[in-house]
Amino acid sequence: MGVPHISNRSGRQPQRWSRRGMLAALGAVPAAVVLTGCSGSADASEGSSTPSARAAAKKATIAVTPADGTAKADFSSPVRVTVTDGTLASVRVTGNDGSTLAGSLNGTKTEWTSARNPYSGTKYTVTATAEGGTAQTATFTTRSPGETFVGYFTPEANSTSGVGMPVSINFTHAVSDRAAVQKAITVTAEPEVEIVGHWFSDTRLDFRPETYWAPGTRITLGLRLKDVQGTDGVYGVQSKDVTFHIGREQISTVDLSTKEMVVRRDGRTIATYPVSGGDPDHTTWSGIMVISERFKQTHMDSSTVGLGDEYDIPDVPHAQRLTTSGTFVHGNYWASTAVFGHENTSHGCVGLHDAKGANDTSVDGYRFYDSSMLGDVVIVRNSGERTVEASNGLNGWNLSWADWKAGSAL
Repeated sequence: MGVPHISNRSGRQPQRWSRRGMLAALGAVPAAVVLTGCSGSADASEGSSTPSARAAAKKATIAVTPADGTAKADFSSPVRVTVTDGTLASVRVTGNDGSTLAGSLNGTKTEWTSARNPYSGTKYTVTATAEGGTAQTATFTTRSPGETFVGYFTPEANSTSGVGMPVSINFTHAVSDRAAVQKAITVTAEPEVEIVGHWFSDTRLDFRPETYWAPGTRITLGLRLKDVQGTDGVYGVQSKDVTFHIGREQISTVDLSTKEMVVRRDGRTIATYPVSGGDPDHTTWSGIMVISERFKQTHMDSSTVGLGDEYDIPDVPHAQRLTTSGTFVHGNYWASTAVFGHENTSHGCVGLHDAKGANDTSVDGYRFYDSSMLGDVVIVRNSGERTVEASNGLNGWNLSWADWKAGSAL
């Protein structure tokens, strides 16, 4: 670059400028140029960032499903909590009934899902916290179900029964989704044994092991039917555990060819009674039957079992039901003592000699009744009648194990 010549109108000699002076005069200082360049680079750095830095700068956002304030939330789906721009540290879901909903996080800790669905008709509070401290609280209330059903079970809670007693559940509404309902019911035993459910109808589900229960068994029925949909729009309401016990083993065998009943307890014969069974026109069911009801005295009317007006006895003593259709083993005070052990003269029941009033402790009817309990097994042979239907009373033992398991929905 040449050195400029500046004219001097005053007549003086022209002044020669040094390079440093010229640059100073032009206001261009090399150091400033360098500083300006550095300054520009620093400003650009402050105005941009890496993606991770941008994410870290954002505040985590937590969302809850059902949404906060929902008044009639669905109870057939789990509760979900999600987070964006962060990860979840903790989630707690509590109901106004005192229940809690456990759940788990996904692999990236960005979504929490409850392990089960919320209960119907319940207000829930969800408290969620993200890593870094962001917190969210939400409340929602689940809707109440429309139509509901319950299951009435046999035997009664905390009762002791004989070794033949199944766990039988009768539902108040027909069940179309048998698998869902059966899955919500558990029956366990101590000592442990395989137990399988069998549907006799859309309103009845029984449970039993392959063979009679072992004496002393403790059975627990778990009902988790609350909010289980049995059929369209109809939900269960029960959530409870009940326990039953099995007592001693008593199995009585009635042979109507010899008109005799042999009673064995824990493998030992304790009594033999002369009996009278059904006559040729009213034969007694054969097969394995279980005592399902017991009455010190009861009214028996033939019109209630389709036999017209053949009998009406207001005070039948020591009656123990064997079938839903009306078969009993009971005391009989109106027949001659010569009948028992010699003739089959009843309308289908098994009769033992007894006394009117049901208080004579010396007669067979009293003694057998006194030795029996619900769930005891009575086996009838040589009656001239076919085997009783498994659904006619608590008599599922007449089905093979394979046939029993075939009736399970699971």
